[in-house]
Amino acid sequence: MKRRMDANQEPFGIVAGGGNFPILCAKSAREANKLVIAIAHKGETSQEIEKHAHVTKWVHLGQLGKIIKTLKKNGCKKALFAGTITKKRMFYDVRPDIRALNLWRKIGSRLDDSILRAVSGELEKEGIEIVPSTYFLEDLYTPKGILTKRRPTKDEEEDIKFGYAIQKKIGALDIGQTIVVKDRTVVAVEAMEGTDETIARGGRLTGQGAVVVKVAKPDQDLRFDVPSAGLGTIRQMIEAKARVLALEAGKSLFFDREKAIELADQHGIAIVGIDPT
Repeated sequence: MKRRMDANQEPFGIVAGGGNFPILCAKSAREANKLVIAIAHKGETSQEIEKHAHVTKWVHLGQLGKIIKTLKKNGCKKALFAGTITKKRMFYDVRPDIRALNLWRKIGSRLDDSILRAVSGELEKEGIEIVPSTYFLEDLYTPKGILTKRRPTKDEEEDIKFGYAIQKKIGALDIGQTIVVKDRTVVAVEAMEGTDETIARGGRLTGQGAVVVKVAKPDQDLRFDVPSAGLGTIRQMIEAKARVLALEAGKSLFFDREKAIELADQHGIAIVGIDPT
């Protein structure tokens, strides 16, 4: 889909996954007077992206050649990755083109960062710089400190410290970003299922009172796959009867922050921005 374009605007690419983040990026890029070229993934990206992009190209997961061709055709020198891709889709709903297949054979590790760095490397070979996903939205980073009315108890603070240390070690293996703990015990660790399902599993196992910790990997590449939480996370925690959400300040994104904090306050959930220093 194409919209009216201004020849004086700089083309800017957004490789979009699911969720609201790509929409926010497209809106902010337009406000920054960019010509927004969106690559939207079928089955993941909201059709709302078309309202905010000047050009939208829909692709199947794995069509790397089409992504590169679209960005180059529209003159993009910079692009960012934003949004989620359902990881389990790589087992049943991926349609790799020749360029993607060739790259896939070269990748030694099939972990998240390895794949994303390899893909971004292919784009950069074509003269397209991959910038951080927060290029236009740095105010989305989680601030330091207690963000809610309720503070964590001393036991919950100990669980936060425990979970943070463990999750950093897990993150170094590029497995996931979220851990659920209770009474200094690891209850659930995120893998392919994603944060919400990890929280749900933690809730089933603990019954109530779980502490959810989400942090960046030790060598987190802030261009993509930045840890994030938002209103949906709090709703999932309410259902799971979890009591604390701890996010790494300055290295995680917090969407719908005011609404999420308001909802957390209503249900006695504490939200903490962990100081990584």
